[in-house]
Amino acid sequence: MSDTTEKIHQDFSHPKTPLEYLRIYLTGFAMGCADIVPGVSGGTIAFISGIYETLINAIKSFNFTAIRKVLKFDIGGFIDHTALRFLITLALGIGTAILLLANLLSDLLENQPTYIFAFFAGLIIASILAIGITVKWGLPSLIAFIIGAVFAFVIVSLPQIGDGDHSTIVLFLSGSIAICAMILPGISGSFILLILGQYKYILEAVKGFEFGVIIPVALGCVVGIIVFSRVLSWLLKNYVDVTVATLTGFMLGSLKLIWDNATNAESVAKMNTSGVLDSGQIIFALVLVVVGFIVVSLIDHLQSGENPVMRLVMPKKQTPAQADSAA
Repeated sequence: MSDTTEKIHQDFSHPKTPLEYLRIYLTGFAMGCADIVPGVSGGTIAFISGIYETLINAIKSFNFTAIRKVLKFDIGGFIDHTALRFLITLALGIGTAILLLANLLSDLLENQPTYIFAFFAGLIIASILAIGITVKWGLPSLIAFIIGAVFAFVIVSLPQIGDGDHSTIVLFLSGSIAICAMILPGISGSFILLILGQYKYILEAVKGFEFGVIIPVALGCVVGIIVFSRVLSWLLKNYVDVTVATLTGFMLGSLKLIWDNATNAESVAKMNTSGVLDSGQIIFALVLVVVGFIVVSLIDHLQSGENPVMRLVMPKKQTPAQADSAA
């Protein structure tokens, strides 16, 4: 089994201990924080935290078998089949982040955009490294990586619509499209909403608890993710290295949007009226890149014990048999 297969085929679908529930909740919280920011993907957080395939398969499990269990009033069987405990815990974490931090992140994006995107740049760079080293690289994987990077680069280069149609059907379709992007590492669902001209409208609706807007978007998300999860699950099962290489390419290509948002004239002007960041601001932005990089690298190392950066300062402990063999 390749490192890639081991990394994504970990099962978190049936948490039992409070610590397992807490870990899933905090992962959801981190995903929610990421998904609020245009250019950052919650799927990236899911991937590096080791819950990615569990999430895909849990979503995919809402099928005819699940319906039959409900009709037979087999509630326990339904909960186990759909990994409902995992999904609810994760959803609570995502929802908490969105509800608690929508205002904060909105204000930070408005007033300190360069710092926010600098931090998330560190997250994404570390994610590319953490995930990329698990791939069994060959010509197919390399081609997939390049295609993924170019595709993401093109997507994030598309012009944004200032203010789109906000009818119920458009909100539903926007939600279904954005959720497909949101679950892909490197492709930001928030940015897709920006392209569609829905991001600010939906963010304001969430902040104001406008359920007439929230409900059609949420329903679109449910439909989109149930359909798309089946495609991703099949790809991860049958073409794991090529699929993960493509997802890694998505993350690399998405860095263009992070760079653009961090350095464009509008962002810089919000932080410094001169239109140029001073040396202190540049240094702090670089520090945030490093902090973001370390956060992801540490999370990955705690999960896998194989992060190349953390192994420089946290060498993997040898087993007694390995120590004897080395001696």
